[in-house]
Amino acid sequence: MAHSHPARSRKRLVLAAVLLSAWLLPWGHPSYGQQQELRGVWLTANDMPVLRDRQRMQATVDQLVDLQFNRLYVVVWNGGMAYYPSQLSESRGFQSFTYRGLQGQDVIGELIDAGRNRGLVVLPWFEFGLMAPPDSELAKQHRSWLTQKRDGGLTSISAAGEVVWLNPFRPDVQQLITDLVLEVVNQYGAEGIQFDDHMSLPRDFGYDPFTVELYRKDTGKAPPANPDDPSWVRWRADRLTAFMQRLSQAIRAARPGAIVSISPNYYDFAYKLQLQDWRRWVQTGVADELLIQIYRPDLASYLPQLSKPEVLEARDRIPTAIAVLSGQRNRPTPLPLIREKVEANRAQSLGTGFFYLESLWSLGPEAPSDRIAGLMQLLAPENSPTAMTPASPPSAAPPPVPPPPPLPPVAPALP
Repeated sequence: MAHSHPARSRKRLVLAAVLLSAWLLPWGHPSYGQQQELRGVWLTANDMPVLRDRQRMQATVDQLVDLQFNRLYVVVWNGGMAYYPSQLSESRGFQSFTYRGLQGQDVIGELIDAGRNRGLVVLPWFEFGLMAPPDSELAKQHRSWLTQKRDGGLTSISAAGEVVWLNPFRPDVQQLITDLVLEVVNQYGAEGIQFDDHMSLPRDFGYDPFTVELYRKDTGKAPPANPDDPSWVRWRADRLTAFMQRLSQAIRAARPGAIVSISPNYYDFAYKLQLQDWRRWVQTGVADELLIQIYRPDLASYLPQLSKPEVLEARDRIPTAIAVLSGQRNRPTPLPLIREKVEANRAQSLGTGFFYLESLWSLGPEAPSDRIAGLMQLLAPENSPTAMTPASPPSAAPPPVPPPPPLPPVAPALP
């Protein structure tokens, strides 16, 4: 047997490692280490006029690239319905129509392609997660899939109004969510998927017969009457983590190198009130990137959250950003406050996510043209030397978004 020269062998190993890493990375965009500022924005149900019109969609993608954005999170699951042609949802009877654009196009597919052509990573966002409206076909057809409170109640009040919660511990619920997610990954070759604070279980839930029996089998006793009991919180959080581990593995098996992005609330709130142990999700490799929702109204309450140990630990492991509220119709956010938060994030080597698209341009006290100019200055390469270089000269701001469609966006809970 011939023996290779040691130097040549080393070169071959290095080349093989480079090729392997290139294959594993989501194609069409560079590796996102902490040296590059994670900069994203959410495209919500309120932004449907932009998404559904081909010309406005392309103008929006161009504008975001000009502003140095590298992530766009687009809603694909809201109100128990798919915002894309979903054979699964339609065959199961969850919806009786196919969601398409004004020109008859597959809006999600075209947006992903448009982003890919400009170097903007578009991640489908499962906004409602395990949450659904009580009158949705999903909830009405599968009452046994819903978890409940100790008093038998099935609903809670969220920013989306009254909702029910699918039981994340049931195998049939886990299979449904997995099938929907993989349908999107396979249908679009998506670079990844994002989950937020609704891939969770509010602490008052888990007293349905299925979960009670599951807990009894594991522990030999009934669940504590107090939903805040530490052992009961830990048991449910661990079960949710186990599901997220299996789900993330399924995503990566279907699309090697896919990004699993998560956007929970800050840790104390997420773990104690929503049973999302996202610190463990980061530690165990469930998540590839993290955007922590800190929707505080002022800088004084915002800054202390940035130096929490779990935030700094995550930052040192994976691309990490802080999600800020760039405005809502009844709660405009002035540009100076946005600027202060972005600069505070950068001081901690954290990126920024903006909730949500429409509010970037038109839901502040400033004129849209002034907000665009201010964002251009704030997000310019000289102010963020590691951000992406624009692929083209700045384009005009997208036209203002008209009044909202029937389905409102779901802003995460404000602690």
